[in-house]
Amino acid sequence: MTVQGNPPSGTVQPFASGLAGGSNQVRVRAYNERLVLSLVRMHGSLSKADITRASGLSAQTVSVIMRALEKDGLLLRGEPQRGKVGQPSVPLRLNPDAVFSFGVKIGRRSADVVLMDFVGKIRLQVRQTYAYPRPEQIITIIMSGIERLEAQMSEEQRTRIAGVGIAAPFELWNWAEEVGAPPGAMDEWRGFDLQAEIAARVRHAVYLQNDATSACGAELVFGVGPSYPDFVYFFIGSFIGGGIVLNNAVFSGRTGTAGALGPLPVRGKNGENRQLLDIASIFVLEKLLLERGIDPQPLWYSANDWVDFGEPMEIWIRDTAEALAQAIVAAASVIDFGAAVIDGGFPAWVRRRIVEATVEAVSRLDLQGVIIPDIIEGAVGAQARAIGGASLPIFARYLTDQSVLFKELA
Repeated sequence: MTVQGNPPSGTVQPFASGLAGGSNQVRVRAYNERLVLSLVRMHGSLSKADITRASGLSAQTVSVIMRALEKDGLLLRGEPQRGKVGQPSVPLRLNPDAVFSFGVKIGRRSADVVLMDFVGKIRLQVRQTYAYPRPEQIITIIMSGIERLEAQMSEEQRTRIAGVGIAAPFELWNWAEEVGAPPGAMDEWRGFDLQAEIAARVRHAVYLQNDATSACGAELVFGVGPSYPDFVYFFIGSFIGGGIVLNNAVFSGRTGTAGALGPLPVRGKNGENRQLLDIASIFVLEKLLLERGIDPQPLWYSANDWVDFGEPMEIWIRDTAEALAQAIVAAASVIDFGAAVIDGGFPAWVRRRIVEATVEAVSRLDLQGVIIPDIIEGAVGAQARAIGGASLPIFARYLTDQSVLFKELA
């Protein structure tokens, strides 16, 4: 288990669409406070006049809310900005130290417990690797991780913890063979309520979301969201997953599995039909390394531990790009996405090579009748799942839906 500080930068639906604009009714003042905090978070800093224009609230209501939020330490006052006429405007920004949350990412090969601040920066993190995840082992990792991170916080900081957000794959037992678990070893996940088990052991509120959906939500909130209101998102972890963003909100669908993307059928290099996850997943690279007698363990320590593995990595990047290209064309044939965002649990240089290879692979496909979206790198990075998880309690208590945040300020 490793601890790092300041690394580079019920199931809830915190990224779903909702009401647009604020209300001046006293009974929904809490919502208006969330709206103001959310607008400030998205834009970095805003003056009272900016918030009034963007929110639809009255100037008096905004003044009252901003004074209350500043008094509570949630907002910090910036330097006055002088214009050509009138009184100087005073921008306010979120106080990073006002709120903290724990984010948990459960993967097929490793688990992370992170401490995130109010503006989405990971302050501390703990990671542990394993051959495959078991329920009791995961509980121990989460509890010991929270304990170790809390021990590094001051007493006052511990009073500002909003909760614990868990980003975990659904139906973990379905991937036992791929991760090399003994037959039946992961069946104990069936019917296991991880959210309830953790909630019974901590004093904080506990939230749970699918890991790829959490990563997609993190990209929407902290990444490319302001530039692309609609995008298809691919996150390459042990297994590839993803998400769909429509009108500035994560679309989860009727059963909550929309945009899973891993089972999407693609054509393999021998012409056979395969699932996307059987080609564009890190476990495939692990197999290539093992076949050549190369130790794959650096893949699971952290993104910073990756090295250029040479030929097997080139093969994996090429095959991954070919499969992603087909998936992007298929997605663009259904919905006119503005972007296809590619990210994963690897360093930025690997992500860049995959994106470049994917752009090239798309150019070789039959694109008649298809408008290809911008194919871009994710902005959040390898910790997107943990950041998305940590965002769950912050959204539940302090912020509001992303879809209300895109009104023009002018």
